[in-house]
Amino acid sequence: MGVVTSLSPFLLVGVGGVLGALSRHLLGERIDTRTADTLAVNVVGSFVLGALLAAPLDSSLLLVFGTGFCGAFTTFSTFAFETVRLAETGDPQRAAVNAVVNLVGAVAAVLAGGALVTAVL
Repeated sequence: MGVVTSLSPFLLVGVGGVLGALSRHLLGERIDTRTADTLAVNVVGSFVLGALLAAPLDSSLLLVFGTGFCGAFTTFSTFAFETVRLAETGDPQRAAVNAVVNLVGAVAAVLAGGALVTAVL
């Protein structure tokens, strides 16, 4: 833990970001549908972030896993792009469902992650 706390915040976020981006890429290769891939990483990443924020963690660990890992693992810009693309290609109903499911799912996942950690600790 001493080594982690002595590193610069930029390095901590960078290390977490590399791990998050690689994890996101590996998960994306296992799921066929692009919008399902985006939904999965956003919900899972939001759950992990909720759990991390509820846990009594050192600020350095929050930089690595919260800001770096979860920030790179989740992809809300891709979610926004895919939603707009669905609307532009004549499928506004599917675009609306995609937006609601991603947003509600992510918020519910943050709450669930935080509640789980609070219940366990």
